[in-house]
Amino acid sequence: MTAIKRDIGTLAAADLGQITRAVKRELKTLQYRPEVIDGCLAGTDLALVL
Repeated sequence: MTAIKRDIGTLAAADLGQITRAVKRELKTLQYRPEVIDGCLAGTDLALVL
């Protein structure tokens, strides 16, 4: 998760579209890393109900 924050945090975007693309790209990478999402949920004591 730290790498994702760093990538978006260091982005010097020229416009809103560039920010949107960067966020979508990072969310896409999270889609393939369910352990990151599980770790975030575990820290909040919330359950993911599908």
